[in-house]
Amino acid sequence: MDQKTITIVSGLPRSGTSMMMRMLEAGGMEVLTDQIRVADEDNPQGYYEFEPVKQIETDTTWLPAAQGKAVKMVAALLKHLPAGYSYKVILMQRRMQEVLASQKQMLRRRGEPTDRISDEQMAELFARHLERVKAWLAQQPNIELLHVHYDQVLADPYRQAAEINRFLGGWLDVERMAAVVDPALYRQRA
Repeated sequence: MDQKTITIVSGLPRSGTSMMMRMLEAGGMEVLTDQIRVADEDNPQGYYEFEPVKQIETDTTWLPAAQGKAVKMVAALLKHLPAGYSYKVILMQRRMQEVLASQKQMLRRRGEPTDRISDEQMAELFARHLERVKAWLAQQPNIELLHVHYDQVLADPYRQAAEINRFLGGWLDVERMAAVVDPALYRQRA
């Protein structure tokens, strides 16, 4: 394993980033989290977040501690990754209808409004955003990118874990990665 490379797990909200972090941790990769956001009904296995990530635009002092580890970052923040590091980005992708349904369910549980913007408008905003992120990532010489589809991980966890393992250098425990995938948590399906 390259101890200098930072592994970033990213994607749209509700796209399986927490599941991927759990897989990497089970496979033997150290993950950078702070346990501030605790597990709940929407993410019963935990969120795997690290609060300083949200301040990357103005504070990158945490990046040295992320080298050789995995950290979760929303797709909108990827553009703030400084060029002085090498990154392997696992970009989680999920059917847009499932992302929206999962987001709505989470907002309902929290008692927050779900009708501020139509599903069609949100889907269009998310799709455009994701295309901009992918275009930016493709232009970065210090970033390697792997697209991982949420439904494919749930359908064949071992095969997907093996692919992720190859991308990350071939040292992870693929069986343990696959074993933590819980199909029962695939609750919003398109």
